[in-house]
Amino acid sequence: MARETFLVAQDSDQDGRRVLDYAIDRARRDGARLVIMHVLEWSPYSFLTPEELEERHVRRREEMERAQAALIDPAVAHARAAGVEAEGELKYGSVIRRLAEAARAHEAALVFVGRSGSDSIGARIFGSVPLGLAQLCTVPLVLVP
Repeated sequence: MARETFLVAQDSDQDGRRVLDYAIDRARRDGARLVIMHVLEWSPYSFLTPEELEERHVRRREEMERAQAALIDPAVAHARAAGVEAEGELKYGSVIRRLAEAARAHEAALVFVGRSGSDSIGARIFGSVPLGLAQLCTVPLVLVP
């Protein structure tokens, strides 16, 4: 039997650590491996000059390097120190779309996500990312409060 993979949506706030710790506990009990993923929200702008595009690419690269060092690497190290096989992944684009794509690509059995803030009533109850994933994702979601 193949080892299950759990996808963990890693965020930079306190929810991110709770989600990670819960996913580590579940992975340890279930013998699963983790893919810990952070997505930098990045929308394409088609009305920028070449100079503005270059500046934007430089900023994106800097943000990705910072997120790798500040979020992904420590999260993977934390999971491995807890005895769980883990790898990290960093993407940019639509958070919901990238997480759903990663769940399919890694054939994840579960996706772990925390609550996030927004102004809509649905987002206040569940969070905008979990609400979007519930509509787009093809695997079960674990919402960690």
